[in-house]
Amino acid sequence: MNSFDEMNLLPDLLKAIKDLEFEKPMPVQAAVIPHLLKDDSGDMIVLAQTGTGKTAAYGLPLLQKINTNNRKTQLLILCPTRELCIQVADDITSYGIYMKKVKVAAIFGGASIERQIKILQSGAQVICATPGRLLDLLRRKETDLSTITNLVLDEADEMLKMGFREELEAIMSETPLEKNILLFSATMPDDVWQISKRYLKKPLEITIGEKNIGADGIIHHCYMVQAKDRYLALKRIVDYYPDIYGIVFCRTKKETQEVADHLMRDEYDAEPLHGDLSQAQREHVMQKFRNKHLSLLVATDVAARGLDVDDLTHIINYNLPDEAEIYTHRSGRTGRAGKKGISIIISIFKDKKKISEIERNIKKSIEIKKIFTGREICERQLFSMIDKMITTEINEKEINPFLDIIYKKLEWFERDEVIKKFVSIQFNRFLEYYKNAPDLNVSEYNRDKKGGAVKYSRFFINLGTIDKITPPELIGLINDLTEKKHITIGKIDIKRNFSFFEADHKYRDDILNSIEDAYFEDRKIVIELSNERQHGKVEKDSKRRTFHRKR
Repeated sequence: MNSFDEMNLLPDLLKAIKDLEFEKPMPVQAAVIPHLLKDDSGDMIVLAQTGTGKTAAYGLPLLQKINTNNRKTQLLILCPTRELCIQVADDITSYGIYMKKVKVAAIFGGASIERQIKILQSGAQVICATPGRLLDLLRRKETDLSTITNLVLDEADEMLKMGFREELEAIMSETPLEKNILLFSATMPDDVWQISKRYLKKPLEITIGEKNIGADGIIHHCYMVQAKDRYLALKRIVDYYPDIYGIVFCRTKKETQEVADHLMRDEYDAEPLHGDLSQAQREHVMQKFRNKHLSLLVATDVAARGLDVDDLTHIINYNLPDEAEIYTHRSGRTGRAGKKGISIIISIFKDKKKISEIERNIKKSIEIKKIFTGREICERQLFSMIDKMITTEINEKEINPFLDIIYKKLEWFERDEVIKKFVSIQFNRFLEYYKNAPDLNVSEYNRDKKGGAVKYSRFFINLGTIDKITPPELIGLINDLTEKKHITIGKIDIKRNFSFFEADHKYRDDILNSIEDAYFEDRKIVIELSNERQHGKVEKDSKRRTFHRKR
């Protein structure tokens, strides 16, 4: 069907659809809505990726089936997370905005249970709930599910993966035998299949696209780096895409917070989203992200479940998930509604097998790319800034009063010099940061002959934050003074009065022996081997060299 008008939806629903500016049914909506409007629709399994419009696919027809003169619960929607629960409840409310007698209740953990009880006592025909909080209310006998006619399991695969099987079964036992069960899932793993076999009766199965396949509009890129360089690689990716608007997925709450803290410290518009935040904090972060006051959201898979944003340009996998299906979930958040998107993997060498599994799962190849050089990033940033200048509209009325003094201040400069100064105002920090930036790519050069990781020696250097030295400066200093432009530098730990750094073991003597008469600013540099562990034992080396940077 090419329009919602052809679907025999109620005028109140069509009016809400028009307000929401839905142009034409998405494939999942065109397939599901007409079937659910039938009196004998029965049970259904719908396999569709995130962002395909499935909430409207079941929400519109099931709202139409609500008996508005009956205040008892008729529709139950179960969601894996409170974010998705809130999102679905908001969407259902929007669809039924002109159905004045329909009430929707959002029941989820982390909010006042007393307030939720009051909402349920006042009567709600539609309940959107997370399994844990709903089961709690059932045990308190504060809600009654004996009158529901339709049960929706939204993102069933995620609910089961999060360990809600027992809660689901307990909730199912409180519902009537005669009801329709609608199971919506992006993937069909064994546990979802078992639930469907046990509870669904001859379900109609609708698959939008191939099972588990990645969306057509998504390009998949992979950057291979060493684990210690993961954050540096993330910064380069973000810097290379000046207009990025995306989600950085991490595996744990701790890692999510750490990455977000680093990005915020480095002045990126980023914030974390994970389970340790309060509900108010989560809602605040999500609202900022939806309004594009943040360009990057750093999130766990669970926390990002309820976030429905259509215009994401990038998904970045800071770490790969354990299961290939989760990667499909992540990447499916970009490239929506016919738009293009990029799904990026920051990978280490041992992930190669997992990447092959993902390729089989999404039925697409993942392009292994080189992490961007400092020059490439600077060029990209420069041209982005110029493009923005070209497209900026001039507000003649507001700026004209200031032009005379501006022209007078600039009359001493040639045109070329004005342009260079203008560019330098915004551009110098990129030039400075990426000066002497090392190659982060994992290649045959920085792996040993057996494909193993580089062996490092750990060095002490008597420069620290008091000297205002930064990791890029330290890397550049070592490369310049040894005249070795490709020394692989490992972990850098800058303290107040001194620092430690790791460097490729085979350049140990070059670093210690080849530098003479060097200073950093006015400070004479001392460098020596720190205690290091090799071959399972600690080896001490008292060899010490001083060197000075020529000024």
